Amino acid sequence: MANVIQNENRNKRLEGYLDYLKYQRNYSSYTIENYGQDILEFFQYLDRESLDYKSVVYSDLRFFLMYLKEDKKDKNSSIDRKLSSLRGFYQYLANEGVVSNNVFSLLSGPKKEKKLPRYFEYNELEALFDACDLSTATGQRDRLILEMLYATGVRVGELVSIKVSDIHFGDRMILILGKGNKERMVPYGDYCEEILTMYLKDGYVSLNQKNSPYLFLNHLGGKLTERGVRYLLEQIISHTSIQKHISPHMIRHSFATHLLNQGCDLMTVQKLLGHESIKATQIYTHVTTDRLKNVYQNSFPRARIHDESKRD
Repeated sequence: MANVIQNENRNKRLEGYLDYLKYQRNYSSYTIENYGQDILEFFQYLDRESLDYKSVVYSDLRFFLMYLKEDKKDKNSSIDRKLSSLRGFYQYLANEGVVSNNVFSLLSGPKKEKKLPRYFEYNELEALFDACDLSTATGQRDRLILEMLYATGVRVGELVSIKVSDIHFGDRMILILGKGNKERMVPYGDYCEEILTMYLKDGYVSLNQKNSPYLFLNHLGGKLTERGVRYLLEQIISHTSIQKHISPHMIRHSFATHLLNQGCDLMTVQKLLGHESIKATQIYTHVTTDRLKNVYQNSFPRARIHDESKRD
């Protein structure tokens, strides 16, 4: 009976934390779902080891880390994310007075593999744009999703939260509500404006049977979800010959990478992406540096010796 009461209390604390992330930290539903799954996995481990979530100590966490690496064979990046989820949860518990301190703050995760952001080449994006059927309401919506993700670099959670009233048509700017309820203005260009105008005059009118204030609607007239956007992107790429995984964030990576490749300065890209720190934006410089090296090797006549036999 005591275990049942403890588990109920534990689950209520988790619900409170997820509500905190949603309403006070303005985290996306996708992020909140992942955090919840990570914490529930830890709860299952605690049950297996007969441990109380309020009294775990550092040595317990070391064994949990070994469980993730050796039993589950999780990648370092996955382990790092799970520890981050739990670190945030236990900080919340400490702030609420449920535990005396955040034990996860003592635990360092495995060294994270450095991965360069994946992005689409411009011709691949063109193929994605062309895969949308502009004769249908949903096709116009899907094309606008692609155009707006690429034109603005917004996160998918920010995209689905855009209301028609957030768009400043005269200035071609959109008011975006980002992480931590921070607002920023992002511009959009000619191509996006053209599809936006078409959609609002045609497809949006057909879809908006419930008089919704949101820009992106599902086929029933409700607000499109982040999961819905991911599903639509997978459907779009399946109608092309592109052999790549697609995600909204990959289009965001493409936006940032293409801007830097065309000479945009890093601080401007930081502001457009809504990054609090320039460090988060600097990862894109690795992509552009690799590109510069490739162009140099292929274009500069004295970058390499074409015929090794001529050296003798």
